[in-house]
Amino acid sequence: MSDQTQEEIVDKNRGKWSNSIEFLMSCIAMNVGLGNIWRFPFVAYENGGGAFLIPYLAVLILLGRPMYYLEMCLGQFSSRGNVKMFESMAQVLKGVGFGQLIGTFSVATYYCSLMALTLYYLIHSFNFELPWSQCDKRWEETKWLQNVTCIPSKSTDMGQVNNSISSAEAWFRIEVLREKTDISDGIGIPNWELTLCLLCSWTITFCICAKGVQSSGKASYFLAIFPFVILFALLIRAATLEGAGVGILYFITPDWEKLLSAKVWYSAVTQCFFSLNIGFGSVTMYASYNTFHHNVFRDAMVVTTLDTFTSCLSGLIIFGILGNLAHKMNVEVPDVVKSGGTGLAFISYPEAIARFEDVPWLFAILFFFMLFVLGVGSLIALKGCAFTVILDAFPHLKTWHVSFCTAVVGFLVGLVYITPGGQFIFTMVDFFGGTFIFYVLTIIEILAVMWWYGLKNICLDIEFMSKRKPGPYWRICWAVIIPAVLITVFVYFVVTLEELTYEDQSYPFHVIIWGWLLFGVGILQPILWWSIEIIKNLRKEPLSKVRLFLETVRHVIN
Repeated sequence: MSDQTQEEIVDKNRGKWSNSIEFLMSCIAMNVGLGNIWRFPFVAYENGGGAFLIPYLAVLILLGRPMYYLEMCLGQFSSRGNVKMFESMAQVLKGVGFGQLIGTFSVATYYCSLMALTLYYLIHSFNFELPWSQCDKRWEETKWLQNVTCIPSKSTDMGQVNNSISSAEAWFRIEVLREKTDISDGIGIPNWELTLCLLCSWTITFCICAKGVQSSGKASYFLAIFPFVILFALLIRAATLEGAGVGILYFITPDWEKLLSAKVWYSAVTQCFFSLNIGFGSVTMYASYNTFHHNVFRDAMVVTTLDTFTSCLSGLIIFGILGNLAHKMNVEVPDVVKSGGTGLAFISYPEAIARFEDVPWLFAILFFFMLFVLGVGSLIALKGCAFTVILDAFPHLKTWHVSFCTAVVGFLVGLVYITPGGQFIFTMVDFFGGTFIFYVLTIIEILAVMWWYGLKNICLDIEFMSKRKPGPYWRICWAVIIPAVLITVFVYFVVTLEELTYEDQSYPFHVIIWGWLLFGVGILQPILWWSIEIIKNLRKEPLSKVRLFLETVRHVIN
């Protein structure tokens, strides 16, 4: 079969968005995710409050927005997923796409486990008496309450009791996770209730993705709009709570001294990139289903602005609620913020909701349903990266077959995270597969596009596609600022690297080895595929290929 025929088959089978609004809505659903709700408020709080918005907006303008626009342009111009897109630049670069795919799949598997937890909380919210609002005598027999007092989350005197644990935290660790205090003897078997929730989450995702973007695009209207309805409802409720003003002021009051801290700028870069899904391949994948002359510039501006707005809106809501919680407990706001991530989502927030005087169960339902919808929107994009790569490589396969197989594999791998030791594995994979890999691959991506394919070539491609010539701002950001800042951030990351722990507990040596293996498999993909292409070419025309390779290296260096 000729190459032209193969390309025609790919174009016919991969489909397009039904209209431009579906693409925009899908990008909003992808980027406005769980990280905006539980990660941004906590990161902003611990990095200077209102002052954090200055480095965050600077990073958004100089790094986040230009990189997001670039990835959209790359996907739309090539009309391929990230692997085929890099391959179209140069055969040796497709390893970057495979590395991103490994990292994205790692994130997708544990991301869906968070959706399973969210669904579990949502189901148990349909009770007039929230199950985490009171202590259970059965918990006293567990190791979590040995020499520790359980205080009902509805109580207002928790801050007055030493060596205590809230019923919300106890319920999360004992009833939901059935968590182990260490994994030296293994991680245990999956919780059957969470297994059903995980299965339900992947089933919903499969159904939405069964026909590719033609079906997921229809769902994007609800996935993108509904969370904002709930967010504004929660904002109104949070603003009317007693003590909410103190919490909001705590969130927005700047701590100017922290602006001089390298950690604050490092946090701004990581939060911005992960919030926008930069380097994951998701942005490239979605844009690849656009028509060739679609106005991708407009969409990039809208999505990046809305993502930042949502993060700030979430911060106002969360700290309004935490301010009310601090007021009722007669403590300072920092004393009710236990941690970021899952601890904030499944302990602090439920604890605050349990103290609502009016229909707490209703707000619990709205909150966790919103989280679940946000999770679905993001997971569809992560999962879409995998089946887009597969369909680009094997265009004869049916979309729903590929969607089903990726969902089954994701479900089976996700069972690891809902075991009693699953949170240990979650933290490890998030670090090695969801952070470390993307740092390195994003650096390789921008260097490959700017210094291998060439800034001049990419600007000509964008001008031909969009009839808009990238100005000096875009060219300087792409060629100079982004590579320099990312390399600096990575050096800081490595220099300040500390021992990986979970709840102040060190990992067994063999678990750390598995983490480094995951990182190695992802990061060595560019080198592996580069080596394969060199060997293949050397076998065909040894001397001429060596000469060509040396000339290419000299061209890149110069």
